[in-house]
Amino acid sequence: MKTAFVTLSDPGALMIQQLSGEFPEAQIFLHEGVNEAFAGDRFAGIVDLTKNIFSDFDQIVYIAPCGVVVRSLNGNLRSKLTDPAVVVVDSGGRFAVSLLSGHEGGANDLCVKVSNILGAEPVITTATEALKSVIVGIGCRLGTEEETISAAVGEVLLMAGIDLEEVRFLASADIKSDEEGLIRAAESLGVPLRFIASEAIRAAAGQVQQHAFVEEKVGLPAVAEPAALLGGRRTKLIWPRTICNGVTIALARESFSWSASDRETP
Repeated sequence: MKTAFVTLSDPGALMIQQLSGEFPEAQIFLHEGVNEAFAGDRFAGIVDLTKNIFSDFDQIVYIAPCGVVVRSLNGNLRSKLTDPAVVVVDSGGRFAVSLLSGHEGGANDLCVKVSNILGAEPVITTATEALKSVIVGIGCRLGTEEETISAAVGEVLLMAGIDLEEVRFLASADIKSDEEGLIRAAESLGVPLRFIASEAIRAAAGQVQQHAFVEEKVGLPAVAEPAALLGGRRTKLIWPRTICNGVTIALARESFSWSASDRETP
């Protein structure tokens, strides 16, 4: 996949440095006002740059204001089947937005990958994804096989009466980000995998039952339950940690504040 990183600012250039380790073949485009200490191709205007590179890359990550990116895309869009995936990250690294070609172009997956690297919140608004509400928190031993993890997820979902189609994310601790079995299980299940920062899990320790065994093994008070809760917005634990063949699974559900069941009377 040909990837381009584009930014207007020094903070954006710092984030690109962090991202580029996972995208070794990416091309970097920096505004001419960015500090010269950062390496990359320089550009004067983002509108002209976008016009010049739009058809040359499979995916483009902008670290810039959304409005600026939207204006720069004007006149370049052709088809959701051929346009590149576009993800926008704010200059504070807080949110990664899947802006263009979410499904067909892979922007939703790119959004989650960028979010995992930066510790940002992925923002995915395509209807088929946004209306999913279940987060599956996963804790597993080092080297656990894909089949074991997938089977554990399926078993707990079955016990809870939840269909796989309702699952928005799988979630685990960032210390598990290199676990091949976990990564492949997410791929085989067809569900994006989020990695939650260890600091956030420690901060949320008071919300879940803590486990001395987990603390001893991975240095965290728990994994599955806090990962499930932190993997979404306005979450509530709906299935406590359950161990299946050494894999710990917990389920949380997001609350849609606009829904009829949740809406408060004015």
